[in-house]
Amino acid sequence: MSPLVITLIVVAVLLGILVALYFVGNKMQKKQMSQKEQMQEAAQQTSMLIIDKKMMKLKDAGLPKVVLEQTPKRFRNAKMPIVKAKIGPQIINLICDDGIFDDLPTKGEVKAMVSGIYITEVKSIRGKKKTAQEEPKKKSFGAKMRKKQRELQAEYAKEEKEKEAKKALKEAKKAEKEKAKKITK
Repeated sequence: MSPLVITLIVVAVLLGILVALYFVGNKMQKKQMSQKEQMQEAAQQTSMLIIDKKMMKLKDAGLPKVVLEQTPKRFRNAKMPIVKAKIGPQIINLICDDGIFDDLPTKGEVKAMVSGIYITEVKSIRGKKKTAQEEPKKKSFGAKMRKKQRELQAEYAKEEKEKEAKKALKEAKKAEKEKAKKITK
């Protein structure tokens, strides 16, 4: 075989892989958005005192056994944002959303939306707030990536809402045309 044929075969295989990854990624992103919507619906607002927050392995976080059993094995060793919080008289370990992990103050009281053992959103922070001087000038790579992920997810959600609005408008125009056709007949 000539080098040109081999190169063309490799390029074709790589293009096939990229197309497959695009469709799989798109499907997974839609699935993630629907799961996020379900979590937002089930969330309840609670007031809590944040004692500590760390990036920890799930198996070392002190979460209930049921949570560890339901978690896929590949994620048990992955580091997750864990928050130790006092809710009422109980001290509970909670999993935090990556996007808000950097915003949570330690040793501060917050009102947050909690869905099960997952903190989805922070409504208000009471007590010490980080000023520009106290915040570290150099952010870690993980913090930068979480910020970028938050921005991209917000942009994607905005685009999806716009698509749905355009689709609804198109459906309304189509229904109006159908109604006009029925009236003229």
